[in-house]
Amino acid sequence: MRLLIPAFATALQLLGHLPATHAADALPAPKTSEWNGYEKLDFEVAGRPALLVKPKTPAPGNPWIWRTEFFGHEPQGDIALLGLGWHVAYLKVSDMYGAPASIDLMTQFHDFLVKTYGLNTRAVLEGFSRGGLYAVNFAATHPDMTAALYLDAPVLDIRSWPGGKGASKGDARCWQQALTIYGLTEDTAKDFKDNPLDHLAPIEAAKIPILAICGDADKTVPYPENAGILAERYKQAGGNISVILKPGGDHHPHSLKDPQPIVDFLVKYAYPK
Repeated sequence: MRLLIPAFATALQLLGHLPATHAADALPAPKTSEWNGYEKLDFEVAGRPALLVKPKTPAPGNPWIWRTEFFGHEPQGDIALLGLGWHVAYLKVSDMYGAPASIDLMTQFHDFLVKTYGLNTRAVLEGFSRGGLYAVNFAATHPDMTAALYLDAPVLDIRSWPGGKGASKGDARCWQQALTIYGLTEDTAKDFKDNPLDHLAPIEAAKIPILAICGDADKTVPYPENAGILAERYKQAGGNISVILKPGGDHHPHSLKDPQPIVDFLVKYAYPK
């Protein structure tokens, strides 16, 4: 018989996913493994695969960074933050393109980690590529749960990618998925007003710091159609945004070979002392 962790059951019970009488009997212990020298816990929240990587010694306040998509890809920033005592988290909500249903799932995940592991109530959302849709929409929905945004070649308008309605060739399969989950057609998508770029006001009001790292020659997720618009609008609103634009850089590789600028920005602005 597998050992069960009551804290997991209690958290899910509080979130309304388990009946009180069976909560302790229904939740298996997380699977434990190693990731880059750190303990990784794999489990499920709301039926979705999820994970948490734990630092050897948590930093004061239990800061954390939440990769919203493509966990483990170009992880140098995450690894550096683990070394500083941050947790690293991920919830699999792939193929949902930041739609409201995905934000609901992310909210459950956030609450679960805060209640079960005592993580800071405010997370750094890390949006790589299409992960930008999730990161910014979550921050706009829950600015009080967001410490900062780190966006890396982020998709911020589904018409740019996967729609391919601008300079990008897009992705036909992903575009159909996006249309379906948002309840759109090719015609109604032309006037779509539920992109991250349409939801900046709550983020601006909360003065959430933003770091964007992009290639200025990105052919997949063009900077002028996505992060470029974000940077211009956020600066005009007086927001704290730092853009690292890689000359001649395409969509890949993400991140930076030396993650120190990422670490410096997040340590300075996400959880100011």
